[in-house]
Parts: sequence; C-alpha cells; structure tokens
Amino acid sequence: MSRRLPGVPRPVLSRLACALSVGVAMTTAPLALAQQDGGQEDGIRLQRGGSSVRKIVPVEVIEQQAAQEYEQIKQEAIAKHALAGDGNTQLQRLRAIGKRLLPETARWNERARQWQWEINLIGSKQVNAFCMPGGKIAFYTGLLDQLKLTDDEIAMAMGHEIAHALQEHARERAAKSEITNLGANVVSQLFGFGNLGNMALGTGAQLLTLRFSRADESEADLIGMDIAARAGYDPRAAVTLWQKMAKVTQSGADFLSTHPSGRTRIADLEKHMPEVLPLYARAINTTVDRLPPYRANMANLGDAPVDAGDDDRQRPLKR
Repeated sequence: MSRRLPGVPRPVLSRLACALSVGVAMTTAPLALAQQDGGQEDGIRLQRGGSSVRKIVPVEVIEQQAAQEYEQIKQEAIAKHALAGDGNTQLQRLRAIGKRLLPETARWNERARQWQWEINLIGSKQVNAFCMPGGKIAFYTGLLDQLKLTDDEIAMAMGHEIAHALQEHARERAAKSEITNLGANVVSQLFGFGNLGNMALGTGAQLLTLRFSRADESEADLIGMDIAARAGYDPRAAVTLWQKMAKVTQSGADFLSTHPSGRTRIADLEKHMPEVLPLYARAINTTVDRLPPYRANMANLGDAPVDAGDDDRQRPLKR
C-alpha cells in the first residue's frame, strides 16, 4: 500500500506526479517540430496541438484568463481613445483577411470551431500583434504603418499569431511554469514553510508576458504560412514580412523582442516554400509553374541580421 507524504494534500501530489511524468516524457520525445503527418495530405506536416505538457493546465482555464486579459486590453484602449471603431478602414481590412483565414484553422485545432473569434485594432506606435488562446486577436497600428504591410504580409503575420493559439503555446508555457511552482509547493509543505509556491495562473500572471521558444516560433511560422496559403495569400510574403521586421530591430520594437528575425528563420521559411506554394496556387485556381514572380515593396530594407543565441529550442526567447 502506497504512503502519502504527511502534510501534503493529495491533489498537490497527484498533479506533481502528473507533471513529473510529462516532464520525463518530454526529455525522451521530440516536440512538435518532428515531421509527422498529422493526417494531412499536403502542406506543412507538423504534430498538431503542441506538447502534451500543456494538458497540466485545463484548456478552459487558459481560455477564460485570455478572454479576461483581452477585455482588459480593450477597455484600456477605449479609455485612451485608441480602439478602432467598426468603420475604421484598417480594421475592416484586417477583419476581411481574418475572415478568409479562420475557416482554415480547425484542421490544426478542433476547438477553433468553438472559439468566439475577435479581431481588433489598437492605435499605438508599437510594432506588434497577438492572438491569445480562444482566438482573441489584436493588431497595433504601428505594425501596419511602419512596415507598410501588403495584404499578403498581414495574412502571414495574422496566420503566425493564430498558429500560436492553435498550438496552445501559451498554455504550454504556463504549464511548464506550473510544474516548477508545484515542486516549490511540495518542498515548502514538506519542510513546514507553508504554501510558498504559487500557481502560474493563480497569481495574476499576464499571458502576453509569456515567452515562446524558438521551436514555438518555428511552428507558428510554418503553420501560419500554411493557413494563409490555403486562404489564397501568397506564402512568399512570409519572407518579406520578416525581412521588414529586421529593419525595425534597430528601434527595439516590442514585436521583435519576442519574434526575432534572422537569416536562419528566413532560410527555414524558404526551405518549406515548396510545401505551401501548391496550396496557394490551388486556392487561386492556377498551378505553381504559372504563378507570377513575387513583387515586394522592399525598398531600402537591407539584410536581415544573424540570429543571436537561442541555441536551446525549448527555452523561451530572450529580449
């Protein structure tokens, strides 16, 4: 008969055991960048749903917190008269692009069919955009204005952010934080220090502050490109998007602090281009060999910088 450690609640031990077992599994199995079919006959082939460690945090919890944070962001923007109204032409453009992308999301995550999707535009110089769990999307005007994005480039940026939500990267990062905190809780209780550890989602932690890993970013790049190509947007715009991003790195833009651009990233996109160009060609009723040369508004943008660090694909990216 198994013995329970004195002073440690059974639910805590149960969750810790689950966390540790998942953690062991993570060390013996590759994450989602392993080339797996996932039941798809064409396009990008990646494991759907992300790492199993995410299951430690209930999906309803992460989506509820995301909805609360998103509403708070909207209310703050309203207070600053920065939330674009329905008649705003840039917002209408974003929503029109989103309307084409969203039908392609369920192939990556069935829950996307149930999400109450929102797309909003916030007036700010920030070069940034995000999609929170549950389909809560926001773009900042700085991203559109400073980079002069084409519709194809917007689709790549939006697809990238949507992919983070579909692969539940924020849920995974929160789960990994919770594993650490669960361990702290147990040790604290064993030695009589009280419940010093705090659950990641119980301390008011903001989902937007979670840092994604290089593997997360690579997944989002490729899945986002797949989604946008199926919706009829030219995937070659993914390359010019990140080349443009490289131009604003010098200004220390928020988007680049968590979405670093570099030659290795662009090379990876180009490597997978043959997988998504047929999707785009099919969406616009043509063939790859009949696609016109890609024309980009890339004047005076220069070269993308070399990636710095981030050798460990599973560690969150650094500012």
